[in-house]
Formats: sequence, structure tokens, C-alpha cells
Amino acid sequence: MYSLYRYVSTQKRTCPLLSVQPVRGLVDEKFQFVVTNLPPNQKVTLHSLHQSDDKDFWEAFGHYVSDEHGSVTGFKHESLGGTYEGTEPMGLLWSMRPIPGSRHGLRLRKRDIFRPMEVCISVYSGHLSQGFSQQTPLATSVTERWYVAPGVKRFLITHNHSSSGPYPGVLDLWGASGGLVEYRSALLASHGFASMALEYLAPEDMRLEDTDASYFEKAYQILKNHPMVKKDHLAVLGLCLGSVIALSMVSYSKVIKPQCCVCISGSHLMPVDKSLSELFEEMKNHADKLYVNENNQVIHRNLILSLPCQSAKVDVGRIKCPLLLVNGDDDQTIPAVESAEDMAMMMEKAGNRHLLEILTYPDAGHLIEPPYSPHFRATNFKLQWTKERIVMLWGGQTKPHAYAQEDAWKKILAFLWQHLASNVK
Repeated sequence: MYSLYRYVSTQKRTCPLLSVQPVRGLVDEKFQFVVTNLPPNQKVTLHSLHQSDDKDFWEAFGHYVSDEHGSVTGFKHESLGGTYEGTEPMGLLWSMRPIPGSRHGLRLRKRDIFRPMEVCISVYSGHLSQGFSQQTPLATSVTERWYVAPGVKRFLITHNHSSSGPYPGVLDLWGASGGLVEYRSALLASHGFASMALEYLAPEDMRLEDTDASYFEKAYQILKNHPMVKKDHLAVLGLCLGSVIALSMVSYSKVIKPQCCVCISGSHLMPVDKSLSELFEEMKNHADKLYVNENNQVIHRNLILSLPCQSAKVDVGRIKCPLLLVNGDDDQTIPAVESAEDMAMMMEKAGNRHLLEILTYPDAGHLIEPPYSPHFRATNFKLQWTKERIVMLWGGQTKPHAYAQEDAWKKILAFLWQHLASNVK
């Protein structure tokens, strides 16, 4: 049986000591670990363990050899094996995977943003790859990873609240998995933005047929008129279906006029000109284009490429604000790279190519999340247009995908500040 808190040795100095700093930090903040008081050239395993909000256990581990001083330092020494290799202290997070015997197709997502992600980091003698719960660690430390910085407040959009501010605003649109996903918005707020996480796939008391342009325009106006938000300092940020919606709204809406837009793993080949229900019906009609590989994983990108909407694709030549596209070139869900290339040509022809910036990451997949999030190559997923439960292949390789998440997040924040912090006339 796994327990997040393990025995910590309290004997004399000759016992190994493990330090993890900072003890508390934001999820996009690096930590460093140092193990001391080991014999020189001793083989040890650094192991991380986390119990998710869904009560599943996740782990990662690296194999190290102590130096001549009997130390192992994360930013200095290489992992020789395990779930990650190289000088990668954050590999203890981004290479996490469900422990052996877990449910299949899991995805790690933070549901309660006001509780930290607690990670138990332990050091074991020898190079271990399994059976950690049956071994006694040489030393253990627990670090807290937060999406919410001190002072960040959360409001349901039912009343106006007066507080500090105003701040630049971000309308945050997640993908087709549905539900209210708040952790990216919480992290944006921790970096100084008033971020509104919008639930749009059949929220309570609302039919999917009614989720059309007017729904997103109303949300944008609520954000724009909120007393904590600078009225002319707004952005729209989307992932997957959220990016599809963002591109349509920024191109056609007379209400949604942000100062910039960020689209992660999106496409202009699925215009949202009516309701989401009609878009899903169109995709349902082409469900035969879904490809299932030898591992029974669904490759979704071929369906998007087969949609008969080439003449009706989003006219991105109408976009008037800076646009950042963030893509992985191993995205198996959306043809994001091909879409970005076509969008660049369309904008070049329309004369607004100077507004477009494209980041394409080699061997990164579809789910480009905040830094140090574990990489999910394939997970369980419910298709919104058929309600069928499948295993979706997102794509990507673990280490390059981790690099993409870290680099993209820095550049997304810089892009937002560049276009939202300046005085807009």
C-alpha cells in the first residue's frame, strides 16, 4: 500500500540527507534536490510519488551515482536511467506515470486548485525500477506545487466583486474534454492576469445547441466589463477545440476584439459559425475517417483533414490582433502544423502575416500544458459528438514534449505581457 509520507531517518549526520527547495512553489517554478552524506560512488534512486485528486498514484524515478563527496545534486548530476535520463531534476515531475497496476488511460489533472500538488521525493539505495512501496527510503522530503499564488482570489461569475486591480484579462478556453477546467487560469492569475475559465460544453441548464457565438461574446463582455479587468487589455487563449473557437471568434465576431490571441494545438479547418452542436454533427458524419492503430488508440487528425470545409475554413485574413500559434509536430489529434502553414499563407495574401507568430516543437504532442506537467501520449477520452469512450492518441515523446511545455509557457506569458501591459489607445 502506498503512503505519501514515509519514514524519515533522524539518526546522526552519517545518515543520508535529502533537501528539496523550494518546499512550496508554483507549478511552473523549478525545484532543486540535493542528497548528502552518502558513501562516494554509491548507486541511488531518486523517486517521486504523487496522489492525484482522482486518488490515483503517479511516480517517476532516476538512477544516480554519488560523487566523490557522497553527494547527488539535481542540477549537476545526470540520471543514468529510470523514467528520465540526463541532468533533468524536473524529470521527477514531467516523466511521471501511473504506478504499476493502475487503471489504464489515466490523465493527471488538478481539480481542486486551492489544494497543492504534494510530491513525496525519496532516495533509495541501489538502482530500483519497481517495488518502491516495499523498500525503506534512505531519506524523504515533501514539496508542495501550487497553481494559486498567495493573494489570488477566485470568483464565480454571478456577482461583481471589487478588489485590487484592474489587471489584464484573459478568456481561457479549454478543449473538448468538457467541464470547468481552472488550473491554467489559476496559474495565469498567479502571474498577474485576471483570467476567466469558461465552461462551454453543455454547462448546467444549457443545451449544446445554444452554445454558439453569442455565448462566447457574452462571456467576453462579462470579462471586459468586470471591475478587476482593464477594459482594453484583453486576450483570448485556447487549447484544441478552445483554439478552434478562438480563431472563429477573433476572425468574425464584432464583439470579441482582443489585443492578442494565443492558440495551442488548434486549426482553422473547423469554423464555428453556428453552434457547437452543428460542428459536432458534421464531425459525426465523418467518423469513419478516424483511424485506430494497432494499440487500439484513435488517431483523430485524419478526420479534421477530411472535413469538406476547405472553402469554408476560418478566414484568418480578417484577424486584426497579434496571434501566437503553439504546435507540436507529432500532434496526432489536430493537424495543427499543416493548419499553421496554411494560415500563414492566407495571412500573407491578406496582408496581416506580420501579426502571426508560430512556435512549432519537434516531437511534441497535442496536450501542451503548463511546465513540468506529465506527458500523456494516449489517455481515455469521450468523443463529444458520439459520447463514445475511446483511447485518444495525443502524440509526442516525453522529453521533447516536456521541453515544449516549459519553453512555450515562458513565451506565452511574454507574448501576453507584451501585448496587454502596454497602453492601448
